[in-house]
Amino acid sequence: MAVGVGRQRAASLLPYIVKTLRKESLNPANQTLPSLRRMFSLYDQINIIDSVPEDQLRFKEYSETGFTINGVKYEGSLLIVENKIMSWAPKVLILGCGRHIEPVNPELRKFIRSIGMKLEAINSRNAASTYNILNEEGRMVAAALLPYGVSS
Repeated sequence: MAVGVGRQRAASLLPYIVKTLRKESLNPANQTLPSLRRMFSLYDQINIIDSVPEDQLRFKEYSETGFTINGVKYEGSLLIVENKIMSWAPKVLILGCGRHIEPVNPELRKFIRSIGMKLEAINSRNAASTYNILNEEGRMVAAALLPYGVSS
């Protein structure tokens, strides 16, 4: 019964928290990300993410040129997969869409082109081949592929 009351109180405070976060002006040069853990523990005396391991990566700040993760500043673009941080600056990004080619939003394609990267959205069989060829040529290439059996 007490857990239900805590959840109700947390839910009732959510609009207040969102309103407060919207009012805060952020310094565009170095912006600290809000912590829901801190918000809920301050306002509701609960911590809804206690089970998160301490060694998990946590973004603390971001700036015009990079990010701060677990107190360490990283400059440039990052790719993070399963708690592993990698610096990346590919010139070609290959999306393997499974069995069929899926259209990419034109605005996303335009944005990716504007930052000097080429986007190829193709079926995964051709994506794997294209990656191998470009990588063998020594090009800066990244790929995200779904298994060939996946189809929309």
